[in-house]
Amino acid sequence: MESGMEEIPVKVAVRIRPLLSKEVLHNHQVCVRLVPNTQQIIIGKDRAFTFDFVFGKNSTQEEVYTVCIKPLLVSLTEGYNATVFAYGQTGSGKTYTIGGGHIASVAEDEKGIIPRAIQELFQHISENRNIDFHVKVSYIEVYKEELRDLLELETSVKELHIREDEKGNTGRISALKFGVLCFSCVPKLFLASPEKAYSLLTLEIFRI
Repeated sequence: MESGMEEIPVKVAVRIRPLLSKEVLHNHQVCVRLVPNTQQIIIGKDRAFTFDFVFGKNSTQEEVYTVCIKPLLVSLTEGYNATVFAYGQTGSGKTYTIGGGHIASVAEDEKGIIPRAIQELFQHISENRNIDFHVKVSYIEVYKEELRDLLELETSVKELHIREDEKGNTGRISALKFGVLCFSCVPKLFLASPEKAYSLLTLEIFRI
């Protein structure tokens, strides 16, 4: 954040996806459009909404990552907390933008937020050998208001709980955490991710 700028802890980006083939086949019409040279969208005829970032149907994965996520990753390596989540109804494009599923087989230009962030994180670590980083990964499924640990397959059906830590901060989940040493280690952890579930990936980074 540049000096003199007001710090805003939460920012919202909207990405408009193109019509799917089946939607075109059934003559569905686009109901959301961008207002040129602004961060506004119009829904229907005249309902205008303003956001921090707006991406049209032709936006690329790289563009979304560079604008929205890259600055957060820099802050993350400096010791600040950062959270990114995709929100929207079924079929709105959350999985595509995040880059979920079997990310190891996704084409380079189609990679979403998760693989790009992980790759850049380890690149940053390799370029700063004067600092010792420890990276831990946890992977949680949130489905029908239940939590499952996707990295502990033998006991993945057990119920997980959100707990308070020793300082009274809410949010700690009793899930397995894997230490990872390189970028190539991480995609293997995602093969257990089931379809039609919301997944929570957590990266803990320690500077020593």
